[in-house]
Amino acid sequence: MYKIRIMKFKIVFIVCVLFSQLINAQELVSPNGNLKMVFSVQNGGVPVYELSYKGKMVIKPSKLGFELRGQQETVEFGSEMDMKNQVKDPKSSLYDNFSVAKTQTSTFDETWQTVWGEEKEIRNHYNELAVTLAQSGTKRQMLIRFRLFNDGLGFRYEFPEQDRDLVYFVIKEERTQFAMTGNHTAWWIPGDYDTQEYDYTKSRLSEIRQLQSDAITDNLSQTSFSPTGVQTSLQMKTDEDIYINLHEAALINYACMHLNLDDKNMIFESWLTPDAMGAKGYMQVPCTSPWRTIIVSDDARNILASRITLNLNEPCKIEDTSWIKPTKYVGVWWEMISGKNDWSYTWDFPAIQLGITDYTKAKPHGKHGATTANVKRYIDFAAAHGLDGVLVEGWNIGWEDWFGNSKDYVFDFVTPYPDFNLNEIRDYAKNKDVKMIMHHETSASVRNYERHIDAAYQFMVDNGYPAVKSGYVGDIIPRGENHYSQWLVNHYQYAIEKAAEYKIMVNAHEAVRPTGICRTWPNLISNESARGSEYQAFGGSKPNHTTVLPFTRLIGGPMDYTPGLFENNISKYNPNNSSWVNTTLVNQLSLYVTMSSPLQMAADLPETYERFMDAFQFIKDVALDWDKSVYIEAEPGEYVTVARKAKGVNNWFVGSTNGEVGRNVNISFDFLEKGKNYIATIYADNKDAHYKTNPQAYNIRKVVVTNKSKLTQYTAPGGGMAISLMEADNTQIKGLKKL
Repeated sequence: MYKIRIMKFKIVFIVCVLFSQLINAQELVSPNGNLKMVFSVQNGGVPVYELSYKGKMVIKPSKLGFELRGQQETVEFGSEMDMKNQVKDPKSSLYDNFSVAKTQTSTFDETWQTVWGEEKEIRNHYNELAVTLAQSGTKRQMLIRFRLFNDGLGFRYEFPEQDRDLVYFVIKEERTQFAMTGNHTAWWIPGDYDTQEYDYTKSRLSEIRQLQSDAITDNLSQTSFSPTGVQTSLQMKTDEDIYINLHEAALINYACMHLNLDDKNMIFESWLTPDAMGAKGYMQVPCTSPWRTIIVSDDARNILASRITLNLNEPCKIEDTSWIKPTKYVGVWWEMISGKNDWSYTWDFPAIQLGITDYTKAKPHGKHGATTANVKRYIDFAAAHGLDGVLVEGWNIGWEDWFGNSKDYVFDFVTPYPDFNLNEIRDYAKNKDVKMIMHHETSASVRNYERHIDAAYQFMVDNGYPAVKSGYVGDIIPRGENHYSQWLVNHYQYAIEKAAEYKIMVNAHEAVRPTGICRTWPNLISNESARGSEYQAFGGSKPNHTTVLPFTRLIGGPMDYTPGLFENNISKYNPNNSSWVNTTLVNQLSLYVTMSSPLQMAADLPETYERFMDAFQFIKDVALDWDKSVYIEAEPGEYVTVARKAKGVNNWFVGSTNGEVGRNVNISFDFLEKGKNYIATIYADNKDAHYKTNPQAYNIRKVVVTNKSKLTQYTAPGGGMAISLMEADNTQIKGLKKL
């Protein structure tokens, strides 16, 4: 009898506890009903959320909040504050002792026009829950805003104006959790404060710890932080074939978020990039965090089609966007990356002092790439083939000691080398109707760049350069700062907004990975922020690398990946470089579609393209801006097939990028307009093509297709397929075979 009473008491106690938690529970359902988010305040006043998809849990109950810098050095996360005895510093906790003060729900549905992008129009449709939390023992309030879309969840922290208890504060840790439901498969790169230029590793979550050291490959600036740390966008797949993507949106005045995995409990927790002092954010109310995003689907194609990242950013702030133009370009670049030529002008000087070193007295070493004659050759090639621009790197003085010296005044961004005739090149390009693209390598000396940025941008305006490729190679100056800390994030944003004042487009390399800011500032026309094509000349990338990037890096915005490498054997350019481009030639063509960007480079040398002009035709033809995108098939690390309709015309382009295993691609052309004929030019791998042994084996054929046509096409290991679909009348299709 005594045991029965105890059991009854336990049951009643458990029911009471659950009931007390449910009293504060708030539910939010996506517009289509597939996703449900539940928010509650659990025992100790800890905010918690969970997320389910089609009735299956995808994010288990996960804690929310912050640990601030307070009077005590250490505060245990998740524990209840002893306010009565003052055991813990109440000023350091923004993670417990909360209660719900107010809730508000709303629905939003709009369609907005893009300046450029994968679609002409994007629907922004979500249900919203805003929860205002009040912390007992203080007068502090924190609002958590949830937006649930049909394809995922976005949430952020907001700090409204309030009493003096919370005006200025310093973030020690953001304690946002993402509790996984199992030991998922993940495609990840190591957590790092300074670089994202890693190959992706596919593994179970439980294997990250043991694989981390091998995944960290050499880079010119890198700072890892944990054996289970990874970067976003993180793509995962459950054993039930549900795809989960974790990232952030609208990274403004805040440190970049990484994820640290508790691999015993399979819980990711946010890990912000610290500054030189170890702080992770200096905040002043009113303020907000970036959005934390969770994209969920049982169809991998929906991950690629999601526009959550863009929708969670503010509308465009540039009133007149007519000067922002998609650009296809070549450049004096690959010859330096491969080691054929060099950025520098001379080897006479062990060190350079700008304004003092006299280059007119130096002997040229003969390997300088940015000479007037060589640049004119690229301009001629661009003009002959209808390309928009020419990038020139190494045109300005200072490259002799630019890297590895922690040098503050490294470039002035306006003074050319003696063999680069600025005026002659400017006028020559103008007469050929070719735009010149500026290069601002900062050598990570950010203070120096900010001192010169107005003069550098005005120099561009005066000399007809509408776009700039900026670079941040090396360790950051101010010394001790990291590439992805709050201070650097603010610098990148400053450079974008300052460029808009001068009507300049920005393509930032080595900067923080994008988070949809290009919606608000569409002059941010591209970023690098991942392992790009240059690594094919640094030993090579994995052959399936570009079947992962659309699920990870490209979730935040377009990448200046620099595709179009037709010559695999880099030793043909530089006998001292034995690197190999680990793709087939047709794989390179497919990237112009599967890795969409309004800024696309034809990265190889003009003389190489002249050997393959039939294949180069696709690069000439392919569009950069789109009315519509259709995701035909996709699986991370395996394959991506996309069809896109060129903006303003009834022409389509299809790209299929394949991983390491050869396979057949099956395409239905039902996305085409009914009753219309199209000439399909199909660029395909030969049956014996292989990225290692026979990468330049391809065939090209033309057929007529309609919206009823179907195609099965082989793609080689490391290979792909590309198709241009041009609307045609009966006279144009005469004599062509129908598919």
